[in-house]
Amino acid sequence: MGKLTLYATLMLLFATCVADQSTSAQTFTKLLDFRPSKVSGLPYPGGVIRDSAGNLYGTTDGAGGPGLGTVYKVDAHGALTILHTFTKGTNDGAVPYSGLVQDAAGNLYGTTYRGGKFDMGTVFKIDPKGKETVLYSFAGADGSNPSATLILDSAGNLYGTTYQGGYLKACSAFGCGVVFKLSQAGTLTVLHRFVGRDGKQPVAALFMDSSGNLYGTTASGGDTASCCGVVFKLSQEGKVTVLHRFVAAEGNAPTGPVIMDSVGNLYGTTLSGTVFKLDTASHLTVLHSFPTGNLVDCRLATDPAGNLYGMSATLGTHQRGLIFKVDLAGNETDLYSFTGGLDGGFPAEGLIRDAAGNLWGIAQYGGKFGYGTIFKFLP
Repeated sequence: MGKLTLYATLMLLFATCVADQSTSAQTFTKLLDFRPSKVSGLPYPGGVIRDSAGNLYGTTDGAGGPGLGTVYKVDAHGALTILHTFTKGTNDGAVPYSGLVQDAAGNLYGTTYRGGKFDMGTVFKIDPKGKETVLYSFAGADGSNPSATLILDSAGNLYGTTYQGGYLKACSAFGCGVVFKLSQAGTLTVLHRFVGRDGKQPVAALFMDSSGNLYGTTASGGDTASCCGVVFKLSQEGKVTVLHRFVAAEGNAPTGPVIMDSVGNLYGTTLSGTVFKLDTASHLTVLHSFPTGNLVDCRLATDPAGNLYGMSATLGTHQRGLIFKVDLAGNETDLYSFTGGLDGGFPAEGLIRDAAGNLWGIAQYGGKFGYGTIFKFLP
């Protein structure tokens, strides 16, 4: 299933569900125009990560290009280097639908939706010299088709989810997806298999608190009264608690990850356009609901004051994308509207914030060559 097909499916399931520009208060800077001859496909909305030297890292998924995806690096001056080009087959993955995570030694980790020994996806590692290693190939019962960005714990273990797999008949012939842990030695442990009522089809990255508990969302599942996805908690002991089951009025399909504030409140978004807060008593508040458009896999960033920043692929003055801010009282501010031209268009997933307050992200289309851009925005 291709990326566009995947999101088209989710939209059908949950339909209820120019250069630099500046103003006196904010600055938009384009760092890179993706070139079709340099990348295999379009930049994936897993977004970018940034290291201490200012280098950015991300993936392309192969859509719109001749290949099966790449992992790339962009230095602080905007120079792009392709670290790995995926080839599929038993010894390599294909079509990375996730972003990347980096350890203290500079190794990058990610997942591919396809490829590997069983063509059900892989977990891969790329060392600082650009050597790629497939750490694990999914086989179905242990999960299949991972599309979420991984997270790392202090011991170097990786945690993630798969969109399908698990093979629990209570859910479907293919399973509702799993939560997994993968050691540096390549040993995979299935921490939880979803059955439907506790969620189905997780596509967003997990969040780990200081005690090692995992929090996440599923794109669908719930129960007969609330079929629109869930927020869940997975304890260190392996117990899953459904913290909230969504109903249509709260938004459909929480495909973005949740983040946590200092007192344990969770914040996230839904595909149908809501920004929500889930407090420690599991009471959900819709902070803001966008009247039109969707928040595709929208990952929120936050500042020291608790303001939330995110992106929509379809909103804005030109309907080519929007950077927005939502404060804790639910007041929303449009910060930047993409034109779909030289600045790019259709930004997706989310933003990362650096110590200086800059927000970094990607636009999937537009730019000088039509293959998207990397940008920096200072609110």
